[in-house]
Amino acid sequence: MSAYYVKADKFVLPASVAGPGYLAIADGAFGQVVPEVPEGATVVDRTGCWVAPGYVDTHIHGFFGTDVMYCDPEGLNAASLELARHGTTSWTPTPLTASLDQTEEACAAVLAADESRGDDFVGARIQGIFLEGPFFTEKYKGAQNKVYMLDPSVKAFNRWQEAAAGLICRSALAPERDRSLEYIAALAEMGVATALGHSDATFEQGLAAVAAGANSFVHTYNAMSPLHHRNPGLVGCAMVTPTTTSELICDGKHVSPGAAQALIRAKGWEHVALITDCLACGGMPDGEYVLGELPIVLYDGAAHLRDEGNLAGSVLTLDRAVRNVVDWNIVTAEQAIRMATEVPARMSLIEDVCGSILPGRVADFNVLEADLTLRETYMGGLLVK
Repeated sequence: MSAYYVKADKFVLPASVAGPGYLAIADGAFGQVVPEVPEGATVVDRTGCWVAPGYVDTHIHGFFGTDVMYCDPEGLNAASLELARHGTTSWTPTPLTASLDQTEEACAAVLAADESRGDDFVGARIQGIFLEGPFFTEKYKGAQNKVYMLDPSVKAFNRWQEAAAGLICRSALAPERDRSLEYIAALAEMGVATALGHSDATFEQGLAAVAAGANSFVHTYNAMSPLHHRNPGLVGCAMVTPTTTSELICDGKHVSPGAAQALIRAKGWEHVALITDCLACGGMPDGEYVLGELPIVLYDGAAHLRDEGNLAGSVLTLDRAVRNVVDWNIVTAEQAIRMATEVPARMSLIEDVCGSILPGRVADFNVLEADLTLRETYMGGLLVK
């Protein structure tokens, strides 16, 4: 179908929810939502459903057996296809802490995957790269390999950005490391966002990083100095900085529903981005896997470091995260959808290409049942099967 209309009860548009009505799709791009359609028009009837922008996962290491650090373009495209079947239409593949050479190779592989796609590819679009590391500290290393941690380096970043042909849109660091503020400011000049995490920073160090230009916090609560009434830590900094966005893993295992509610109420849902931090074992059966160079075990709905037992990452998908925050009675359905679309896109400075239903923009969207269960995903107006 080169031109058709989607009939639904609710359409999540920028600043409002419209409907009931019809969303025009023509030549793979969005048109307007209209109350009536021309006689003889092709209509995809999804009465009773929501139509929402495709989900945007801006912190995700892999899926369906492929990790970004495998440096396998074909595997990344296979993961993209499977992600689209779960409602994620845009993602920023996320390398983790590794050597300078390994990180460069991973960035080059993401670029190769992106450049290898034809016009008929219906997998999640690669909208950038998020570097989670290596500029972290050991105390809150989580599942990052401490062997490769070092101080922030603009020279290293430029090397990786060259390998990625400019795809890197966001970079994470621990703000207590030397030269952090210079790094944040330099990347801001380049139009690249910076995030704070895997860090034992004080509240004041976090504020200084935000003042230098950092705009977000990496999987808030997890792997960062906690909130204490005499030392608010990086969690406290995340809660009180209104210009920043906090990532949140809402699988019910990394962060309890109550803690998620506390953060969302402190910041407002507009400043909390749902992310998955999903690993290669996402969409796979329980068993043993590898994260970077670290052995992990998938069981009880989460991945754990085999030798230490602590959480290594999730197997969450954004369609599930959206339903979780609604089921936990924290936000409305509209707010949850925006937390998985507009908010992460804005946080990662990619809102010009994804996260919203806008006339003329490529028609990547989800059809959701009334309870937000994913019914269908469309990439460029084509049904994902």
